[in-house]
Amino acid sequence: MSAAHGYAAQSADQPLTAFAFERREPGPHDVRIEILYCGVCHSDLHTARNEWHNTLYPSVPGHEIVGRVSAIGNAVKGFKVGDLAGIGCIVDSCRECASCRAGDEQYCETGFTGTYNGSIFGGTENTYGGYSDQIVVDEKYVLHITHDEDQLAAVAPLLCAGITTYSPLAHWKVGPGSKVGVVGLGGLGHMAVKIAKAMGAYVVLFTTSENKREDALRLGASEVVVSRDPDQMAAQAAKLDFIINTVAAPHDLDALLNTLARDGTMVLVGAPATPHPSPNVFGLMLKRRSLAGSAIGGIRETQEMLEFCARHGIVSDIEMIRMDAINDAYERMLKGDVKYRFVIDMATLKA
Repeated sequence: MSAAHGYAAQSADQPLTAFAFERREPGPHDVRIEILYCGVCHSDLHTARNEWHNTLYPSVPGHEIVGRVSAIGNAVKGFKVGDLAGIGCIVDSCRECASCRAGDEQYCETGFTGTYNGSIFGGTENTYGGYSDQIVVDEKYVLHITHDEDQLAAVAPLLCAGITTYSPLAHWKVGPGSKVGVVGLGGLGHMAVKIAKAMGAYVVLFTTSENKREDALRLGASEVVVSRDPDQMAAQAAKLDFIINTVAAPHDLDALLNTLARDGTMVLVGAPATPHPSPNVFGLMLKRRSLAGSAIGGIRETQEMLEFCARHGIVSDIEMIRMDAINDAYERMLKGDVKYRFVIDMATLKA
């Protein structure tokens, strides 16, 4: 075992504080990564505060991890010491079910092992995430970073926000000629706008805030619709082929579903703490619309996303913070006071 240091929540009602723990030594197929930057996801806050009622304490959040390989096992073939590498939301899975064999480990039929908080189904192992100085992961779940090194901090959020939006856009074959709605302009939404635009789609951003208009257009949206305005919403009726809904708070889905054309699909990627109101079934039936969900992406698809983003010059818009600012960052995140993702500079952990 080797000594590791990070920040952890010890209980739901306590702030994150410095925490010393142990990582395993690299086995034959393992890669040890010195963590340089870690993005801050809303899921980190949900977990630290036990809002999903499944947190194993102490909890070291963080699944948007980028760094440099510092050691490898003797059977590792895909990485060498000094390589830039990333870790997303998954550090293991059963590897045997149909989903794992298809490269869709996010849908592992026995539950993938999360980068933090153990098994997705509440297993007894407590995995520790990226709010730390190092991590050891089987090379099968480690990702190659091909962006320039000076972009590394802004690459970190791609490991969750990037793949969470890329996966449904790719699965539903968004491309040139597609008319795509993006609901919400936060950590996920701003990535959805960038990626959909790079895929060749015409992008319409739905927001409750008029003051998001200028930024949405800068990021690649062709139109901005204030969803609180009935006239603006009515003007979009039956126009869109696809909607990616990134909002993580319960809201009425019917007005958004009505902007879908026949055979259009709205995919939910935001995870609200309480359910959305049930949509009107006739709004789905009468134009053969679909309402679906999507969860992150598998390792193969995450690597594909990273390479797509590198080719198109896509990174996240970030604000860098110190490790000891994480509790303030959580409060700001709850207020939407970040454009658009906090990233922790892990060099500050040593202080």
